[in-house]
Amino acid sequence: MNAIEKIHSLDAFGSRPGLDRILRFLKMLGNPQDSLRFIHVAGTNGKGSTCRMLSSVLTNAGYKTGLFISPYIVDFRERIQINNEMISEEVLENAVERTFPLLEELRADDCIITEFEYVTALEFLIHKEAECDIVVLETGMGGLLDCTNVIKPPLCSVITTIGLDHTAVLGDTIEEIALQKCGIIKPGSVAVTSAQDERVMKTIENDCRTKGVNLIKSDDIKIDILNQSLGGTRFIYNENELFLPLAGEHQLENAKAALAALEVVKSDFTITPDNIKNGFAETTNPARLELLSENPTILLDGAHNPNGVEALRNALDLFLGGVPKILILGMLSDKDSSSSVRLLKGMFETVYTVPVSNPRTLTPEALAQKCEPFFKKTVPYENVFDAFDDALSEAKSKNATLIIAGSLYLAGEVRPYITAKI
Repeated sequence: MNAIEKIHSLDAFGSRPGLDRILRFLKMLGNPQDSLRFIHVAGTNGKGSTCRMLSSVLTNAGYKTGLFISPYIVDFRERIQINNEMISEEVLENAVERTFPLLEELRADDCIITEFEYVTALEFLIHKEAECDIVVLETGMGGLLDCTNVIKPPLCSVITTIGLDHTAVLGDTIEEIALQKCGIIKPGSVAVTSAQDERVMKTIENDCRTKGVNLIKSDDIKIDILNQSLGGTRFIYNENELFLPLAGEHQLENAKAALAALEVVKSDFTITPDNIKNGFAETTNPARLELLSENPTILLDGAHNPNGVEALRNALDLFLGGVPKILILGMLSDKDSSSSVRLLKGMFETVYTVPVSNPRTLTPEALAQKCEPFFKKTVPYENVFDAFDDALSEAKSKNATLIIAGSLYLAGEVRPYITAKI
């Protein structure tokens, strides 16, 4: 097996919250995480975009910047980056070759390391050996028991927008989920939060008060919007004009959280207005309202829960209010697909339902049943490629916009196919 096949072979062990297993493994590796400085980011939506903005600015400021994000869209190595570049195949192969045999030792002692635990440990090791000045670290699920939470107090903990997701693991109420996310907030650090539901904000405020941690809210960051389009947003911050090539109001909220975090780390790093300007302008994040084509307009979005779908709906209303729209939708069975579909009621001429390349996929037929009450026409397809071909023909004939959404796994599967065709 090659490195990536070995990593994916661990997927069978599932995702299990708790830090004991990864702590044992990291001890065998010499606790590389203890040699690094972090910005730690948790939340339900917006984590990836916020992380990429931070990484882009810090890289532009001349610092060797590690980035850890999930999931990947096309290439597994997107998850572990240095200066916004994927690590090389050689670096990954070398790290796996040295560390994978240790998993057998642990397994013999009844300690089973999951895929996410292993990849997180790899990230710590690779970024330590690369001598990164700072690492922007995205949690996987939750915060308190997420295996990224083995780090010492970070320079800054960032909580992006919180909604109901992963309820089977994190809790049934939004307050319970918020408390799990707050697990990354540690005494001796500073916390930043995006705008939140009132119940969530109270939970975060109480947690910070209990831990004696200073809390900065994105609302403290003042920006003036100049113009918005599907290509991105221009706005004024601290008398400087910035351009963020990520579309939608939700990305401005993510930008404010990133700016607040940058203000925090300025006490340790030299970051100029030009670094912020250039870093924001260079930020990319595939499959987040990504404009793949303008004629016809094709948008790819990874929205996979009600919070994300609401952000998608708001962006479509803002930029494509009167334009006919067609949707290709694929979702996982453990997501709140019913609420997501309801949020999109009546927005699309046709909805093509497709499977996601993941064992947890909702079948096209089951998803179509959920969609039928809310749209004029719903058509289940056995694969996304045939659905795309037919939806593209329909979009051209009706001068409509084509949107693909519902899962980042779906986005990763179809993106190369689309970019090769257009």
